[in-house]
Amino acid sequence: MGVINGRFTAKMDDPFVVFLIGMRINRPLAIGKWLPTARAMGPMLRELYKHPEKGFLGGEFFFYGRGPALVQYWRSFEDLERFARNPDDPHMPAWQRFNREARSSGAVGIWHETYLVEPGAYEAIYANMPEFGLAKATERVPAIGGRETARRRLMREDRGQT
Repeated sequence: MGVINGRFTAKMDDPFVVFLIGMRINRPLAIGKWLPTARAMGPMLRELYKHPEKGFLGGEFFFYGRGPALVQYWRSFEDLERFARNPDDPHMPAWQRFNREARSSGAVGIWHETYLVEPGAYEAIYANMPEFGLAKATERVPAIGGRETARRRLMREDRGQT
């Protein structure tokens, strides 16, 4: 993916969800306990990218300290929850397998955080970057005029807030 010179931001006029999810490898030598958890995310992401009608907008994959993590962007909490609870989607069987096989061993941990974001309650900047993050998942626009500063991107000046 090529670098886009200049300053850009993300544009999303509707509410959306930021979902952070990851795993932590607590016992690196217990590969048989944590590897199935690590492998579970691939099929989920393939399903989500293949079926945008499920509400997944996009995401970014990272490694932190002891494991992988993803920042995901969703159209709504209802879409996220529907995917997580649907037995026909890959999350539910993976979650059940984790609870049955890995949870009690302590070799691997999982975590997630969910944030509901209202229009105008987020801001982002990307300078000399490939398409990335929220701008990749929604719409990338130039960071000029009303989008030039963090305060303007958060629409604080228009609302008279400091």
